[in-house]
Amino acid sequence: MNKKLLTILSISLLLTSGCGKVAELKNGEQVVGKLNGKTITANELYEELKEKGGSTTFINMVDEFIANKEIKTDDSVKNEANSQLEQLKLQYESMGQSFDDVLKGAGYSNEDELLEELILEVKKQKVVKNYLKENVKEDEINDYYEKNIEGEITARHILIIPDVNDDMSDEEKTKEKEKAKEKAEKLIKELNDGKDFKELAKKESEDEGSKENGGLIENITKDSVVEPFYNAVKELKDGEYTKEPVESSYGYHIILRESQKEKPKLEEVKDDILEKIVEKKLSSDENIYSTTWEEIRKKYKLDIQDSEIKKGYNDSLK
Repeated sequence: MNKKLLTILSISLLLTSGCGKVAELKNGEQVVGKLNGKTITANELYEELKEKGGSTTFINMVDEFIANKEIKTDDSVKNEANSQLEQLKLQYESMGQSFDDVLKGAGYSNEDELLEELILEVKKQKVVKNYLKENVKEDEINDYYEKNIEGEITARHILIIPDVNDDMSDEEKTKEKEKAKEKAEKLIKELNDGKDFKELAKKESEDEGSKENGGLIENITKDSVVEPFYNAVKELKDGEYTKEPVESSYGYHIILRESQKEKPKLEEVKDDILEKIVEKKLSSDENIYSTTWEEIRKKYKLDIQDSEIKKGYNDSLK
């Protein structure tokens, strides 16, 4: 991340605005500095800086104005930015690097300077999400609702995790997976013979988050569990359990479905649907962030009057 994105153009605008005490030539041009045989004016400096990233800096100023106008720097924004900062610190420290050294190398005096930029980035991302939400069509919402929204399911499961690690060969991993599957099949036979599911889950499940509650998992939706689990529990009737182990990235599950709520009304889940649709758009199109900002600037009627800055901006959109 580049430090102080606005510095170049901010300085040049300051010089050309006449702020502060500066010398002037007879023609009125402000003098930035002199040396033997040369006088450098504010206009000359501005033209030089403008060629070296001026359009990028100008657009950063525009986007910062919009982001600050539309999004308040509230606790949710600060918390998200702080979370990102902590993740960065952990990332570098896990590689044995001093985060203070990383900051200095990037030109930051302290963490607060980086945090300010992270806060701005969080706000800019929220501006994009809000714009995309405003432009989601009703047909998209209805289609997502019909295809993806179901009543929440309550179930229990017993998880058997294969004892594998990265140091094993493929053959060794396969053997461990087979052993885990065989154990799950054995437990299904015990259930067939009348064993109580809850008690068996407490004794045998390797899911530490649910075993003490007899394998209980509540409020299951398509997005809250891995796909193989959801597909299996959806096909069960209340009171039924899977007759074969269900394999997922976690291991082998034996699933007992207990109940399912009625499908919620569209109005109750519309906000969640909008979030999901926008998240999918952002993850599936690498250009959507930049193209959305282009549309947002148009909404604000951006009019670039400097021909070189305008050309640089238009070239960046190609």
